[in-house]
Amino acid sequence: MPRSFDMATEYEGTVEQVHRAFREERYWMARLTESGADAYSLDKLVLGDDGGIDIVTTQKILASRLPGVVQQFHRGDLAMIREEVWSPIRDGQASATIKLTIHGAPANLSGSATLVPEKPGTGSRLDFQATVEVNIPLVGGKIENFIGSQLVDLLIQEQRFTTVWIAENS
Repeated sequence: MPRSFDMATEYEGTVEQVHRAFREERYWMARLTESGADAYSLDKLVLGDDGGIDIVTTQKILASRLPGVVQQFHRGDLAMIREEVWSPIRDGQASATIKLTIHGAPANLSGSATLVPEKPGTGSRLDFQATVEVNIPLVGGKIENFIGSQLVDLLIQEQRFTTVWIAENS
């Protein structure tokens, strides 16, 4: 049975600054480099004339680095394909659909995000709702909960990276 997770994180940058970072190839390459993945690629970065953004990345983790619970059900390296489609900024906020597919594994993630102003003129908040589904009898729920806890860590890591990126590149 799929599990849902709701989480949020605050950025020191404004909605406009965060959204602008998401439009830069340099940002994505630096973020992927800092992600901890053993291999990665920016497969797609399409900037819409209306201000929308379509991003696809692939991150690979070597089998030897995977947690034991994952190694039990997935042989070999783990390749994760992440797709994000961001709307243009409208009424001071932007929204996204997010999809994560794990190549060769009976697991997927889908979600939505909204980037909204938090502190007038200086900060923003990302609200993220995700549904994780792992189709493995008996233990799928445990793996879904593990993935949910990893999502929290990932969200924090990406927020910290983006905050530093904006400070150094604005």
